[in-house]
Amino acid sequence: MTEAPRQAGKPSQAGSRVRLVDVAREVGLSKTTVSAALNGTGRLSPAVREKAREAARAMGYRPNATARQLRTGRARLIGYVVGEMAHAPWTFLESPYFAQLTGATAATALRRGYAVVLLPAGSLQREWADLPLDAVVVADPVAGDRIVDDLLAAGIPVFSDRSVEGRADAYWVDVDAAAATRETLDHLWQEGARRTAMVLPDSTTGFHTGVLAAYRDWCAARGLPERIARAATPGNGPVVAAVETALTGTVEKSERPDALLVVAEANPPLVLEAARRNGYEVPDDLLLVCVSEDMTAEHTQPPVTTLSLQPREVAQAGTDLLVSVLELGRAESSGVLVPTRLDVRESSRRSRPG
Repeated sequence: MTEAPRQAGKPSQAGSRVRLVDVAREVGLSKTTVSAALNGTGRLSPAVREKAREAARAMGYRPNATARQLRTGRARLIGYVVGEMAHAPWTFLESPYFAQLTGATAATALRRGYAVVLLPAGSLQREWADLPLDAVVVADPVAGDRIVDDLLAAGIPVFSDRSVEGRADAYWVDVDAAAATRETLDHLWQEGARRTAMVLPDSTTGFHTGVLAAYRDWCAARGLPERIARAATPGNGPVVAAVETALTGTVEKSERPDALLVVAEANPPLVLEAARRNGYEVPDDLLLVCVSEDMTAEHTQPPVTTLSLQPREVAQAGTDLLVSVLELGRAESSGVLVPTRLDVRESSRRSRPG
């Protein structure tokens, strides 16, 4: 019986896992050379490296994850959990900020050879204890978040915001909440606002507590009363309700807010509509700034000024720090501060004297 010739780009045995030696045999190179080509190491010509990589792709080769874990001591898996919204664990994916932060973290990690495992907010130890996680990103932990303590106690490095600064095996990436708040309030002041109200979520994250403290200090320095409304829960509905509370909280029209900083995340068109329902024209009667990554802010009438917390930049800086720690050991610095960006648009510019 004549043996059928083996087709190029196929493993030596039907149904068997493609091995590194199979790829080497296919392209006529040594196993060591192919390994270097796939790992991006060694002194190889671009043609040889591409030849090996193309053969590996065509044959469906992938490294043996178990062997790699035994060899390196890493599974190349990073856990990811959002500290807020524990009452509805997966709703953070509906937030433009967290959607960008999560997507950029996963994409940057994948480029560095790591996969991201999503964990629900409020994760219990039994939900992650059996996973071979090299590290866990805890985005925006609330005060006293137990998952941070549990992970560190289990010897798993934690990457989070500045609230973990100074703890062993904890690293952080954050924005300067106080500086961002002052920059925004100063902008509104320069545009003539003297009664700036703020809408905050009912949250104990480091960012939100930092914003509140900065707002209170800013008001105290100018002898101004605080005007704060709280959104009880995340989501457009509760935040819009808090916006209306902020806009109608005083009886005398002369005491109505003349500027509004919405820190709780909400859809900018809905915030504009709430202002109009309550008798405000933006920006003539009310200057408006939203802390938001929602692209609709650019396309409203008027376009809404936004304070961006730069989630993509935060994710990239955090992932780079994370990989450096995992692969090179403890980093020189335990934290990275990423600048925010205030995009000034018509909603916070006076079109006529106040």
